Amino acid sequence: MTKKLLPYLEALFAVVVWGVSFIATKIAVEQISPTTVVWLRFAMGIPLIFFAVLIRKQFEFPKGGEWWYFALLGFLGISFHQWLQSNGLKTAQATTTAWIVATSPAFIAILGWMVLKEKLNLVQSSGIVLAMVGVLAVVSKGDISALAVGKFGSYGDFLILISAINWAVFSILSRRGLKKHPSTRMTFWVMSIGWVITSAAFFANKGYTEFPQLDFRGWTAMIYLGVFTTGLAYIAWFDALSQLPAAQTGAFLFIEPLTSMVAASIILNEQITFVSVLGGAVILVGIWMVNRQGSMRKDE
Repeated sequence: MTKKLLPYLEALFAVVVWGVSFIATKIAVEQISPTTVVWLRFAMGIPLIFFAVLIRKQFEFPKGGEWWYFALLGFLGISFHQWLQSNGLKTAQATTTAWIVATSPAFIAILGWMVLKEKLNLVQSSGIVLAMVGVLAVVSKGDISALAVGKFGSYGDFLILISAINWAVFSILSRRGLKKHPSTRMTFWVMSIGWVITSAAFFANKGYTEFPQLDFRGWTAMIYLGVFTTGLAYIAWFDALSQLPAAQTGAFLFIEPLTSMVAASIILNEQITFVSVLGGAVILVGIWMVNRQGSMRKDE
C-alpha cells in the first residue's frame, strides 16, 4: 500500500516545492543579482542530480553532436529560462508569475501543431484561447481595457510570459533527447552545461562578491532553491514519472500555481484577489482542456 502511494506523494512533493520556488526566488533577487541566484542554486542542486544518476547507474557522457544539442538545451532551459524568471520576479508578483508559467502546456501544444504537425482539435484550441484569456485577466488585474493601450502588467510579467514560451520551445526540442536518454541523465547534462554557460556571466560580473549580501532569509531562500527546487523535487518528479502514467503525473502540475498563491499570501503578504483567483481558474480549465484531449487521444 505504501509503495503504491509513494509515487503520488513524490509528485505532490515536487509540485508543492516548485510552487513555493517563485516566492524563494523573489526573496533572493531582492538581495543579490538574478545571475548570481541562478548560478548558486544550480551549484547546490546539480550534485544531488548527479548522485541520483550514479545511484541509478545511468551515468554516460554525451557522444559527438550531443554536446551541442545539450548545450542548446542548457542555454534555453537553464541559463536563459532562469534568467528570464529571476529578472521577471524583481517586479512581477510571485502569484502572477505562477499563473503565467502554468500556461506553458498551451504554448507546447501550439508549437507541437506548428513544428511537429501534431493535430489540435476544437476542444484543445478552445482550451488554449481560454488559458490566454485567463492570463490577460491576471496580468491586467481585471482591467482588460488597459491592454488595448499597450499596458501588459509589469515589465516582469512580460519576461515571465517569454519564459513560458521559451519553456515550450525547450520542451519540444527535448523530445528527441528523451527518446534516447533517461530523463535523470539528460537533466543532469542539461543543467550542468547550462550552469557552465551561466558561470561566464557570473564570474565576469564577480557574482561571488554578492554572497555576503545574503542574510539568513536570503540564504534560506537560496538553500531552498538549490537543495529542494533544483535537486530533490526533480528527483522525486522523475521517480513519479517512471511509475505513473504521464497524464496522471501531469495533473499534479495544476496544484503548483495554487501553492504559489497561498505561499505568496503567507510569506510575501501578496493579496489574493477575486480577479487573480478567477483568472487562475480560467487558466487551469483551459490547460485541462488541452491536456485532457491529448491524453484521451493516446488511449484511443
